[in-house]
Amino acid sequence: MSKGPISQFIQHHYRHFNAAALVDAAKGYETHLLEGGKMMVTLAGAMSTAELGVSLAEMIRQDKVHIISCTGANLEEDVMNLVAHDHYKRIPNYRDLTPQQEWELLEQGLNRVTDTCIPEEEAFRSIQHNIVKLWKDADAKGERYFPHEFIYKLLLSKVMESNYQIDTKDSWMIAAAEKNLPIVVGGWEDSTLGNIFASYIIKNEMKATTMKSGIEYMVWLADWYRHNSGGKGVGFFQIGGGIAGDFPICVVPMMYQDLEWHDVPFWSYFCQVSDSTTSYGSYSGAVPNEKITWGKLDINTPKYIVESDATIVAPLIFAWVLGW
Repeated sequence: MSKGPISQFIQHHYRHFNAAALVDAAKGYETHLLEGGKMMVTLAGAMSTAELGVSLAEMIRQDKVHIISCTGANLEEDVMNLVAHDHYKRIPNYRDLTPQQEWELLEQGLNRVTDTCIPEEEAFRSIQHNIVKLWKDADAKGERYFPHEFIYKLLLSKVMESNYQIDTKDSWMIAAAEKNLPIVVGGWEDSTLGNIFASYIIKNEMKATTMKSGIEYMVWLADWYRHNSGGKGVGFFQIGGGIAGDFPICVVPMMYQDLEWHDVPFWSYFCQVSDSTTSYGSYSGAVPNEKITWGKLDINTPKYIVESDATIVAPLIFAWVLGW
């Protein structure tokens, strides 16, 4: 595939240090796909609020991503951006804010994520009305779904379409829903919608079991991995650290060590993009070789680490893989 101007710029200018690591990781990703491998992308941090969907959605549409693991926040925040983008407020001088100024943002219903404020009323509440209806309908019928499946139902119903404020091609969740892309969400309860769901349980308006759990996600992932890790295998492209990465990567040692299925292949490509440095007990900053000791990666697994801001690095790697 001939490369476009962004890729040509990367090839010419990114020669050393983290820049060279970015190129190596991008070429490794591309090679993995060309040799028939599949790729998991994991989303930590606030990648959806950073609007990573502008590039990630196209990766999904072009089958460059085969499964996603993300936090509950990234799952919902792409949809929030979809329906409330015009009401977001950017705070370029966020480092200079006083506690009083932070309190004033709260009083305005603006929840800050670094330099971007999510408008609570427009983002959370407009989704809440529609998603709660799906939850309650399922609850009444005795049906159970995963968190992402409820959001897929919401998006595919197009009930909120008239409220969309961005081009739908820039929403990675719409791209994923249209492909029915597999998603796993460890710790979904740690999200705004998770908190809202819990509130309905406390009010005895729904059953907790209507929402499938993190354990069920792990069980489902084990089956998916077994059926998709043949041949070149499944790669692991980790954006940030935390539960979005640690939860799914553990499926391999779980099958090998706990289930004693000794024919389970290791992850066959690994890249971590993070500005977390190696520290005391830090998973986010752990270098790839540490994962060998946990039975996650093989000695020969291609391993890359780009110690830089994921909001800068990930779109560039995606641009290379897409040939932009």
